[in-house]
Amino acid sequence: MTPEQKQQLQKAQTVFVNALALTEKGRTNSEPLQALASQRLAEVGFSVTTDRKQAHDVEFKVKCEERKTWTGTTAEGGDAELLDAPARLWKGPACLLTYLVDGKNLGWYKEVRTSFQDAMEAVKETGAKDAGDYALTKLAERLKQYDFPVLLAAEWGQPDRLVQLIDAPDTPKIRKLFILSALSEIEAEAALPHLTKLMQDKDLAQEAVEALTGVGEDSIPFLTDLFQSSTQPEIQAAAAKALGDVAGSSGNPTAIPPLLEYLKAALKNFDSSDDINFPVLTEVVWSLGKLRDEHSIEPMDELNQRVWLIRDNSQEMANLREAANWTYKQLDLDGHVS
Repeated sequence: MTPEQKQQLQKAQTVFVNALALTEKGRTNSEPLQALASQRLAEVGFSVTTDRKQAHDVEFKVKCEERKTWTGTTAEGGDAELLDAPARLWKGPACLLTYLVDGKNLGWYKEVRTSFQDAMEAVKETGAKDAGDYALTKLAERLKQYDFPVLLAAEWGQPDRLVQLIDAPDTPKIRKLFILSALSEIEAEAALPHLTKLMQDKDLAQEAVEALTGVGEDSIPFLTDLFQSSTQPEIQAAAAKALGDVAGSSGNPTAIPPLLEYLKAALKNFDSSDDINFPVLTEVVWSLGKLRDEHSIEPMDELNQRVWLIRDNSQEMANLREAANWTYKQLDLDGHVS
């Protein structure tokens, strides 16, 4: 994606929805799919047109088939391994979603599929009259559930639309969690005040902390305060992980002291498993390994020895030992440890 295309997507407001519906009998009415996609995009604030001649910023394509025939190529690994990536071996009913900027496909593909692979067999079991109509109906139901508008807003770098959805009182909590996940994938500084507000919701607090990773280094002061003040182990552990991720990617060293202080304090009372807050300490150790600061050498050396002096075969202890061993090796790779 070129800088110009990225900028165009960030400013995109009007979307041309282009839908195609195919059954084994050939092309069929795609207006229901087009209307559904248009409605869902409008819900997140996009202006929508179904007329190619009208001015638009992006073309969003929806191709739904009774039997998938798309044979294009996609990248391997990474996003290609996600459940909503086009499945190479799937030949049943499917909808392929993609978008174009100035007629150019930028390689974003998502696919929704039915729970059945053979529409003819599904019709026999359900008593439906037409396999093609049945397949397209079920695909439309999947499109109603699949939150492609949120994915597109994130893909196009428009966090404000996602933040508005989070703030909307009628947005279900499960969708808020999905939006938080999407926000964590992009640099969304505008989301910071809204994410901090979500900390007050116990059901969303941990996910909000994780989403702060996407805000970048501007979130470090808040994450530090949260890490040091929270009394909930899950939140504190999530904050420790986020500090490691943000500081590791940005190179900002201000996240190191609070993590190091926690480790040193933990080592002062480290005689049995009852003394260890496993979720928090494990994430602290992983984060220190990502940051690879020389001041971590001595306390990590001590921890790496003492975790083996406690008789504990639990999975929690195994996870802590793994983290300690990995972090110590990271410091060794830097040539700090002789």
